[in-house]
Amino acid sequence: MTTPETREHIFTVETVPLKYGRGALRELGHDIKALNARRIALFTDRHLATTEHVAIAREALARAGLDVVVYDAVRVEPTDTSFREAAAFAVDGRFDGFVSIGGGSVMDTCKAANLYATYPNDFLAYVNAPMGQGKPVPGPLKPHLACPTTCGTGSEMTATAIFDFVSENVKTGIAHRALKPTRAVVDPSTIDTLPTGVVCSTGLDVLTHAIESWTARDFRTRDTPAEPGLRPPYQGSNPWSDIGSMKAIELGGRYLERAYADRADTEARDGLMFASTLAGMAFGNAGVHIPHAMSYAVAGLNHRYVATGYEDETPMVPHGLSVVVNAPAAFRFTAPACPERHLQAAHALGADTRNLTPDHGGEALAARLADIMRNTGCPNGIGALGYTEADIPALVEGAAKQKRLLVQAPRDPDETNLADIFRDALRYW
Repeated sequence: MTTPETREHIFTVETVPLKYGRGALRELGHDIKALNARRIALFTDRHLATTEHVAIAREALARAGLDVVVYDAVRVEPTDTSFREAAAFAVDGRFDGFVSIGGGSVMDTCKAANLYATYPNDFLAYVNAPMGQGKPVPGPLKPHLACPTTCGTGSEMTATAIFDFVSENVKTGIAHRALKPTRAVVDPSTIDTLPTGVVCSTGLDVLTHAIESWTARDFRTRDTPAEPGLRPPYQGSNPWSDIGSMKAIELGGRYLERAYADRADTEARDGLMFASTLAGMAFGNAGVHIPHAMSYAVAGLNHRYVATGYEDETPMVPHGLSVVVNAPAAFRFTAPACPERHLQAAHALGADTRNLTPDHGGEALAARLADIMRNTGCPNGIGALGYTEADIPALVEGAAKQKRLLVQAPRDPDETNLADIFRDALRYW
């Protein structure tokens, strides 16, 4: 148990250097060459491979005189198999630099490929316990420039690589500070033509993980580590992460519905892209909690759902949807632990909080988030994904395995609590 004598009093900031703005992709050659990389693996997916964004990147890398090989076999919502295939490509290619252009699936796949090519090992060696061995990464990876093309995951700023462990019917991942990209190159023009269904999924992911990092357990509730190197990369909410979390919530509340409603509203889409970057910085430092833990079960047990905007992909629940469908119910549960923070988040998201007390924070936040979900075409809870009351035990089993995430919650859930949250998440309106 944490006591005043053992309580943590230090937080660290190890954020990814950022280049941000329209036209940033045109400078990729200069950026990766400055890191002494000459043979480059460019990771993307089959849809993006033929787009203007990848063409611009390839031209920039060629102009710098670099040797570039494209890997466009990334799977949207990657699996253990697709991670292994990408890693084999990276091992064979003997690359000294990596560029990823795409959504979270592309960036996470590139992180994993870079890891296994740099420090070959059994696949489960680096995978989070209890699914894998959770071994630490031995040292720094090859240079990696991460270039997001969606306004959502924030993977360009984080130290995780998430995949669907198909045989176990659950999502898990690899988490270590060495996985953070060397630099994030964020060009908002990449989302100008993003389909509305993808704006819904990725934009709601921004809101959810921003609120999760804002409401995560305070870093001072942990024990001081036995030595500095054991301080976790996801520390809990702290004064630095709070800045990005709160601003991301404000920007998401202001711009997500506009960006969804009007593809030509570049102000809204630029604002949403910046919110994504800020939220990635924040939760990449503080961590996320219950909605993400639940999401890995929701996605891992469902390989039948076809989401709007993802019709050309293998049936699956996109990450942003698998997270947000749990979020209103989860925030109702966590609110008693820090009611003032939940009320502040509701206000930042655009809820009318006049005459409300902190005791109303959880419900106000859940209601406003559900309104945004409805206004952006989000499924109405996990019931709309095909789940019923009968599925709750299996969902709880999958979520309960995500101890790395659950420990970040401001209020500790047991399996009975998780079952109640899933039940509350079946339907919102």
